[in-house]
Amino acid sequence: MTSETGVETDAHPPGKPQRSLAARLVVVAAVWSTVALAFAGVFLVSLYQRASERAFDAQLEIHIKALISEMLEAGANADADPVVQPVKAPAYRGDPRFSLPLSGWYWTVRRADSPSILYASESLVGDPLNTPPIGNGDSSVGFITGPTGDEIRVLQQRISIGDVAYVIAVGAATAGFWADVTEFSRMVTLTLCIVGLGLILAIFLQVRVGLKPLSRLRSSLSAVRLGEAERIDEALPREIAPLAVELNALIVSNKEIVERARTHVGNLAHGLKTPLSVISNEARAAEGPLADKVTEQAAIMSTQIQHHLERARMAAQRRVIGVSCETEPVMARLIRAMGKIYQDKGVSVGFEQSGDIRFRGESQDLEEMSGNLIDNACKWATSKVSVNLVPLDDPATNREMFAVTVEDDGPGLSPEERAEAVKRGRRLDETVPGTGLGLSIVADLAALYGGSLELDGSALGGLKARLVLPALMRA
Repeated sequence: MTSETGVETDAHPPGKPQRSLAARLVVVAAVWSTVALAFAGVFLVSLYQRASERAFDAQLEIHIKALISEMLEAGANADADPVVQPVKAPAYRGDPRFSLPLSGWYWTVRRADSPSILYASESLVGDPLNTPPIGNGDSSVGFITGPTGDEIRVLQQRISIGDVAYVIAVGAATAGFWADVTEFSRMVTLTLCIVGLGLILAIFLQVRVGLKPLSRLRSSLSAVRLGEAERIDEALPREIAPLAVELNALIVSNKEIVERARTHVGNLAHGLKTPLSVISNEARAAEGPLADKVTEQAAIMSTQIQHHLERARMAAQRRVIGVSCETEPVMARLIRAMGKIYQDKGVSVGFEQSGDIRFRGESQDLEEMSGNLIDNACKWATSKVSVNLVPLDDPATNREMFAVTVEDDGPGLSPEERAEAVKRGRRLDETVPGTGLGLSIVADLAALYGGSLELDGSALGGLKARLVLPALMRA
């Protein structure tokens, strides 16, 4: 983004990581899927446990009905006193486990008004089955501890034969029951984990495929930013196609604004230079203090107009979207030109660049800034000028930058002279041709690009100029 002064600033605060939309969608969907599957697993296990308990109780109830049937049949044929003992012991062996000692399957018969056991299955082998009171109802179900210390699920039923009420209890060990529930829980967990992983993978693929058009939009916008294309591809899904259309309209509008600014700058240049030329010519044709003063002030005005028009042109160019250039061809062209210009002086210009660097701006601006620095170095150098380009990381703005360092073996400048050298129109040595605008234009243009110009002493013995400019990294 660009500030009001034209200086480019980073859209993201330094040090703050950029969040991924795809990662956010996948994480949210994964968390929701995990929670939903976890609840589904608990619900399924609970349903299975309840269904197993009902099936278990139904099996116990079948045995109770069979016992009741035998007791009623025995009571009908009994010769005993019906008040004391109206029924005989039932010989129920509906399940072989009732005959196996301490098998975990037991039944007992007792009178409702007495805790004493009248009849019991052979599997108890004389051990008691401590059933809880049945209460006021006709049946009850619950868990007790069996003769061997294992958990028993017991179902009790109250019946009346004649005038006597009996309580029949049938119990079975729950070890197998809980083993089935545990196995079912394990299988449900494994199945839901596989389903969850598959679902997360499907969500990941869905997000990747769904956001693919955004990657195409980014690539297209990057091509415009790198100057490889003039428009963004609008062949996108209808949800984001309007965004591409608006971006293209913004690019066109930006170019139109820049062209209008350049036209105004050109018109202003022609409108001011012609009257100034007439005034200067008329003043030079005349003689006297007034003519000399007019000539002097007209030259100052011409210099100021040149400077501000140049700065306006630079600012207009700076706001062009998608303008960039490779630095190496521009610098190589400058080095060749300076070598020919200062061939008679015997100045050698060395050039070195670290890696591939792309300048985020117009090649004319890079050529003008670097050319001014190299030309100034060649003017003052004794025999050697060094030019180096290196990429930089700016931690203050989290932007990619690069530095152009120009050094010479000339007389150099004192710290006070370096501060004066970048001021507009200041020439430290009138014997060397120039307007005094070179370094000031470089400093102003570098500032417009969000960069800087620094002057310091060189290891070669002369002046070192370090120009920092924005670089353009490929997405």
